[in-house]
Formats: sequence, C-alpha cells, structure tokens
Amino acid sequence: MQNMELLPEFVTSSDMDYFINTLSDIKVKEAKPDLIASTITHYASKWLPELAEDEADRAVARVDDSQESVTASWTKKRFFIQALVGILPPQKDSIPCNFLLRLLRVANMVHVGLGYRAELEKRVSWQLDQASLKELMIPSFSHTSTTLLDFELVLRLVKRFANMEDVARSGAAVMKVAKLVDSYLAEAAVDSHLLLPDFVDLASALPSHARSSDDGLYRAIDTYLKAHPSLSKQERKTLCSLIDSRKLSQEAALHAAQNERLPVRAVIQVLLSEQTKLIKHVDWSGSLSGARSPAGVGLELPGRCFSKRETTVQQMEIKRLKEDVLRLQSQCMAMERQIEKLVEKKRSGSYFSWKKLGFKANRVGEVDGGNDVAVGLKSPLEIKTRLLRGRNSNRRKSMS
Repeated sequence: MQNMELLPEFVTSSDMDYFINTLSDIKVKEAKPDLIASTITHYASKWLPELAEDEADRAVARVDDSQESVTASWTKKRFFIQALVGILPPQKDSIPCNFLLRLLRVANMVHVGLGYRAELEKRVSWQLDQASLKELMIPSFSHTSTTLLDFELVLRLVKRFANMEDVARSGAAVMKVAKLVDSYLAEAAVDSHLLLPDFVDLASALPSHARSSDDGLYRAIDTYLKAHPSLSKQERKTLCSLIDSRKLSQEAALHAAQNERLPVRAVIQVLLSEQTKLIKHVDWSGSLSGARSPAGVGLELPGRCFSKRETTVQQMEIKRLKEDVLRLQSQCMAMERQIEKLVEKKRSGSYFSWKKLGFKANRVGEVDGGNDVAVGLKSPLEIKTRLLRGRNSNRRKSMS
C-alpha cells in the first residue's frame, strides 16, 4: 500500500490502460474483493478527481479540464469510467455506495453508454441505505429535463430498492432509505419546475411501514406548497393524503394545525389524531392510579406509594389533558360547522340573502301579508312593482 503514494497526480492514457489491465488480471486470479475495491477507489480518485470525496480535489479536476478541450476531456473520462465499471467486483458491498454515486454522477455528465449507467444504478440500489444526501443530489445533465436535480434517476433508484427481496426482511434499511427520501424531497421541493405527479411518485415509492414518523415527509410537503402556491384545492388534498397524521410528533402536529397552506380537512384530521392521542394518554394515566386483576378484584400495582405531592401533580396533569381534549373537540366542531356553512353557500350558488332585506320567499300561490310575492321574483324592482299594484287595488276598493 505504500506504493500508492508514489503515483503521480497527472498520468497519461497509457497509464490508465496499464491500471485497467492490471486490475483485470488480478480479478481473474480471484483476489479478495476488498483488496480490489480499495485499489479501485484509491487510484480512480487520483486519476479522476471528480470521484474524490474532498471538494478541494474536485476543484483540481476543474482546473485540469480548463487546460484541454472539453471533447478530449470527456472522451478520456468516458473511456476510463466504462473500463472501471467492467472490472468492479460483483459482490454487493465491495464498493462504497457514495463512491458509486460519484461515479454515476460523472458517468451521466460525460454521457456514458446506457448499459454502463444501468449497471451503476443497479449497484447503487443494492446499498441505497448507505447513501448520503450530499452524494444523492446529482444534477440533471439532460437537455430535456426541466428540473435542477436528476429527479427521475433518484426515483428509479428508490423503486429498484423497494422491489428487492432483501428489503422485505430488513426493516432498518427501509427506514434509512425513507429518511433519505424525505430529506431529498425537502431539497428538491424548492424547484418550481418539479411536477406534482413526480413528487407523489417518489414520496409513495416506499411501503407505509417504512416511516416510523412522518415529520420529514410533512416538512417536504410544506416546502413544496410554499414553492408552488398556484396548486388547486384537489392537488393540495392529493399531496396531504400522503401524510399519516397519526405519525406526526406533537411539534409537527401543532405546526400543521396552524398551517394555512393545508386544506381544512387535513387540519381537522390532524386535530382528531391529536385528540385520540390525548384520550389514550388520559386513559393510560388513569389506569396507573390502580390496576385490576383479570378476576376483577381491585389490586394496586406493586411498588412504592406515590407521595401527596406526586399525586397532586399527576391529578393536575390529567386535568390539563382533559381540558386540552375538550378544547380540541370544540375546535373540531367549530371547523365542521364552518365547512357545512361553506358547503351550503356553495350549493345555493349565491352568497346574497333576500331575508336580510326583510323579504320572505314563499311558495308559488301563497300570500305574504296580503301581497302576492312569489318565489320566481328576480329583483327588488319586480317586488316593488307588485307591492304598488296591491296598494292601488286596495285604494280603488276603499273609494268604491
């Protein structure tokens, strides 16, 4: 390993060929995959600084590229990456995932063949739970894409990961990928060109049990709503349906209850979930004061007795929780009444009420105060004309 440090920083294409051929011979002799992997990551980062983990080394690559034409530089990198992919060890965890992501990033930039990119995507999907958000944020190098990040690439990686057989047996890996996806969605959501169907596809690519908490998903959705204020009501409902309000923490639920960007029904769902949690907590707290045996005989839980102060604090906490439950119930009822009023106004087709002017609309043929005021009247002018006719007829009767 000491000879690695003797490698010059600037090498020729013939040196690359020698390196590739040497590794190919070592691979044929069935050397240890870990040895091959460490050799590949070390030397490849020196010959292609874009693969280095340090940002300073990547800056060196940009300086070197400026000294030669873009076509020559990309051709050299394309050849090197294609050769490198061909000698990667077949074992699953032999190459670090972040190195593969950097390799995939450069491969997309220099337009490596589809077969080589597909092989890299398959290898990244195998160990996506080991990826970092920094390396996953690969920019889009396609001329047809409108987003800043390569969103379609990440969607393919996550879907391939979700369809693997090992994922069903490894809950920890799925949870790691779910957190990674939520963080990626929060970063990508600020892009105003990100379409809603793409956002929904990535957010729902993993099974429902992958998220123990929906706080990260709620943060991503709230960010998307901020960056896309022109979404319709139905689109907002579709977006918020991804959130399981039962998985929100108390802080996230409090923020959601006061979030004006969320639909009213989503806010009500959050309040109802918090109400259910409070009721369960009150019942559980009440059960601590005394437990009953299966036979129904009243027996206290073993352990030390609570002091008078502890009992008072516990009773005050239960009282406060009950007040919170009642307050949430009243808020939910008030919101439901408000929704019903809005629905009724929408059904009537107009927010204008003739009752406020003192006119009462009766059925056709009925008389209101001796005057024929039918339902079919269209305006106050017609009502006034009808009333004047009634007065004139009464005057004629009195004169006769």
